[in-house]
Amino acid sequence: MRAGKGRFVLLIALALVPAANADEPWPTKGWRVAEPRAVGLDPKVLDALDADLAAGKYGNVDSMLVIRHGKLAYERHYKHDYDKIYGASAREASPLNAHDPTGPYNYFNPWWHPFYRRGNLHSMQSVTKTVTSVVIGVARTRKEFPDLDTPMLKFFDASKIKNLDDRKRRITIRHLLTMTAGQDWREDLPYEDPRNTTCAMEASFDWVQFALDQPMAAEPGTVFRYNSGATQLLAFIFHEATGRDIEEYAAEHLFRPLGIEQYHWKRSPTGLIDAEGGLYLRPDDLAKIVYLFVRDGTWDGKVLVDPAWVKASLAPSVTVVEGKVKYGFKWWLYAYGDDSKRWAWGGSGFGGQKPIVLPEYDLLMVFTGWNVLPDRPSLGTKVAIDRVVEAVRDGPQPRAR
Repeated sequence: MRAGKGRFVLLIALALVPAANADEPWPTKGWRVAEPRAVGLDPKVLDALDADLAAGKYGNVDSMLVIRHGKLAYERHYKHDYDKIYGASAREASPLNAHDPTGPYNYFNPWWHPFYRRGNLHSMQSVTKTVTSVVIGVARTRKEFPDLDTPMLKFFDASKIKNLDDRKRRITIRHLLTMTAGQDWREDLPYEDPRNTTCAMEASFDWVQFALDQPMAAEPGTVFRYNSGATQLLAFIFHEATGRDIEEYAAEHLFRPLGIEQYHWKRSPTGLIDAEGGLYLRPDDLAKIVYLFVRDGTWDGKVLVDPAWVKASLAPSVTVVEGKVKYGFKWWLYAYGDDSKRWAWGGSGFGGQKPIVLPEYDLLMVFTGWNVLPDRPSLGTKVAIDRVVEAVRDGPQPRAR
């Protein structure tokens, strides 16, 4: 579920990274570790950020990883007593727990959030959408997923869909990927607000039918409107098109090649995978998935994702905030720097899940957290980028193509 509120022109394409040299180690079995200074980072600056995170300046941050030139240069984890922090909220009815008081959709239940069964797998929330897009890219590369301009309704019985009109008939897979389906979907409201459409979807039994039935508000492809239901529709389409469960497909064709052995993926009440917010990963394994795109879709000499898909995914399909935020195939693009002419890219998940790539610096950062109540301190994307960039001591160093 959930996007953390808050990458562009063809400059992004120039910043993408080629396949690794044959003799360069890959992080399949674990990230190579380097001292910050060895990769051009000032440890004192990172230590200062670490101190602020540990002190709670940015709320409940659970981890920070900083990877530069393919090496893990800084890693910190922070413990929080989530039973104490959210225990009362877990027992009080709200849109974030009312329909599932003891289960995985009570977002205050420490057995489920932010860690799966109090272990080391962290909820990814809407970064799950980004991973879902990556899996679709793998299937497209393997020629096992249809063209993006295929109408959505090819995979559904139109006679069973409410509010059906010509605009809904024109929704394509591409529109679902880019949050431009045009449906009347209110996810701009806080998740504590019962009018939030995603909360209503998660309170329903059949999420797919719920998402299909929502009325239209705009012509598909014209307006960005964040819509978690669109990703759930993609999970159904994936199964219809490939005959495979998206989790099983990811396990075989994405997680296994990357050396990801630990994960958990929640399912909706009908049993369909929760593609919009149900994935749990370790932060270092999330970094592997993002690093696959840093390396232009190639992993250890094998193309897992077509470079053309990577390029298209990170290109700006739609503007979210003019000059500041854009959106690709479920990847966010952020302007940063004093002149805001550089573009970072990554994912964003409810509670503070932030994998972010600064291509000009060959730098990847990952933050996880669990700030799920409004009007509380949290780590914003701009702050995260600015604080880490401050540590760079050797200037922009994109990888040579």
